[in-house]
Amino acid sequence: MSPIVRPKHEDISDKMWDKVDEIIEKYRNFTGGITQALREAQEVVGYLPIPLINYIADRMNISRSDAFGVASFYALFSLKPKGRHLIRVCLGTACYVKGIKDVLTRIHQEYGLEVGDTTEDRRFSLEGVRCLGACGFAPVMVVDGKTYGTVTADKVIEILENYK
Repeated sequence: MSPIVRPKHEDISDKMWDKVDEIIEKYRNFTGGITQALREAQEVVGYLPIPLINYIADRMNISRSDAFGVASFYALFSLKPKGRHLIRVCLGTACYVKGIKDVLTRIHQEYGLEVGDTTEDRRFSLEGVRCLGACGFAPVMVVDGKTYGTVTADKVIEILENYK
């Protein structure tokens, strides 16, 4: 059997591959270890590109389709690169009624960003969430863990321009 060769990938350095190999060794003989291996590999690389999923599957002697099934099923996994700054916008009823749709429209106009996407320069990733637990401050968004309430379409760009 020929050795499994590390694929070339612009987002994965040799040091990252070394760490991925350590992760694989840690979970190789555990039933269900693929989930943990993918989770830790995502922590190392930042997301799970297909060549990485395939490499982990091959090294763990799991079918590539099973590994991809795990990676695409669980919400904690991302198959796309993430931005340096994570924007989470509440899509719950209170925020929707108070204007979060206008905020999202403004984000799209300024950065070309839709919910679930990352800007080409990887500056921002935008996620929609059902509730941020701050309905009294609707509409609400969180950027890198910092909560912003009563966000308006005009105010959102001013807030985001603080994140380079």
